[in-house]
Amino acid sequence: MEEMVLKTIEEIRIYSDPYRMNILERFQKAERPSTVKEIADKMGEVPAKVYYHARKLESIGLLKLVSTKQINGITAKYFDAFKGAVQISRSEMDTNMQTVFLSETQKLLSDLYDKSKQNFLDARSVDNPKANLINGEVYLTDEQAKEFFEHISAFLDKHRDKTSESQERYDIFNTIAKKNA
Repeated sequence: MEEMVLKTIEEIRIYSDPYRMNILERFQKAERPSTVKEIADKMGEVPAKVYYHARKLESIGLLKLVSTKQINGITAKYFDAFKGAVQISRSEMDTNMQTVFLSETQKLLSDLYDKSKQNFLDARSVDNPKANLINGEVYLTDEQAKEFFEHISAFLDKHRDKTSESQERYDIFNTIAKKNA
């Protein structure tokens, strides 16, 4: 599985912006590389606004220009989203920067949690609820924790695309964190 490590506050801020996360998610869910205009249309947004934020995502490697095509004299740019694991590193930061880093990371986690919570509540509110929740603790070595994360990531990659009409979309929110003693 491909991994990307965000090392600077600017990279983390670009990644953690909820609007940009929505754009990135739309590109990830597209069945093929897409133009910013296509994504903007799906979002009901002005292409210029989406393009501004897509350029930010491209600047840190979360969107990649994969092809261009001339259409009626206009160059259409097709982008694909990074689909691997995103990690956040703070090893190269001083104490003041680590405080900002922690704040940005908390904002990102809060946004992801709120979105996942709403998806869960929405799924539970229909006549035929299809939502499950599991919470627990396990005892693992660092290697086992890495293996677990890679297993979940590989499972998500394998089932990212709809391959039959009988499949339905499920949202997954998963965390694994070592508890400090």
